[in-house]
Amino acid sequence: MDKFRMIFQFLQSNQESFMNGICGIMALASAQMYSAFDFNCPCLPGYNAAYSVGILLAPPLVLFLLGLVMNNNVSMLAEEWKRPPGHRAKDPAVLRYMFCSMAQRALIAPVVWVAVTLLDGKCFLCAFCTAVPVATLGNSSRAPGLPAPELARVLARVPCPEIYDGDWLLAREVAVRYLRCISQALGWSFVLLTTLLAFVVRSVRPCFTQAAFLKSKYWSHYIDIERKLFDETCTEHAKAFAKVCIQQFFEAVNHDLELGHAHGALATATTPSAAHSPSEGAEEEREKLRGITDQGTMNRLLTSWHKCKPPLRLGQEEPLMGNGWAGGGPQLPRKEVVTYISKV
Repeated sequence: MDKFRMIFQFLQSNQESFMNGICGIMALASAQMYSAFDFNCPCLPGYNAAYSVGILLAPPLVLFLLGLVMNNNVSMLAEEWKRPPGHRAKDPAVLRYMFCSMAQRALIAPVVWVAVTLLDGKCFLCAFCTAVPVATLGNSSRAPGLPAPELARVLARVPCPEIYDGDWLLAREVAVRYLRCISQALGWSFVLLTTLLAFVVRSVRPCFTQAAFLKSKYWSHYIDIERKLFDETCTEHAKAFAKVCIQQFFEAVNHDLELGHAHGALATATTPSAAHSPSEGAEEEREKLRGITDQGTMNRLLTSWHKCKPPLRLGQEEPLMGNGWAGGGPQLPRKEVVTYISKV
């Protein structure tokens, strides 16, 4: 169990490495999915192109959305984009940096799918079999005599060897080799272009805008850490609030039971020593709540955090206003209160 806890803590502390690993696994999974996928071209003039385009574009879109869904920063980006400005202005450069970071990782699996599809050639063969130049590769003397619908019907069956009946017009192996050669050329060109684009994005861009790049990177990390710390603080605050409420409930129940008990004198005599420690614990937990004593106050505080986040400024000595944030007004003198508790 300790090993799993250590692994989980490592993944939490190295979220970027973890997401890179997840994207790499998705890329390998996309290649394995295509190899296990049974590609069946319809071999019909009106459906070949639509089917091939769907196979080429639909799975990459699904993989891209899955890559975004599995990234924890998607909800953080949406919250930062839609939140009211309040006391903290929104920086579009930070939002762009966060989106680009997520999109780069999410695009790995779709790029692998498209590259594998083009290098395999089946999808390209099914889509463009009707565009094979018969006059150059086949029997040019018989091609002009066929009407266009009949010629398209014959060429649409090139991907299907079991039903192809146009060897008298064009040898099937010639058409397959011709289209697969073009598909593989496009596939390698696609891999080269994506590699060059990744190089430019990862290496060249920070060199020209290093200051803006560092600022965007810093504040994107700040937003992520602020959200995590806010969640942890909310958990601690809710735990303290629940503990005080539960202790007060049981103290009230014990008080009612003592009033209705037959030997009330004995119960009253033993009550102070028994209830002394729970009341002290309740007071200690109440101090952690920072003045939050009911549900409405807590809801207003959370609403204020969403609508008007505090400005990013340290050393703030201004008093808090009704909405929970610092306002410009006369400073109130600080009062230090010391409580002495004597235990007899």
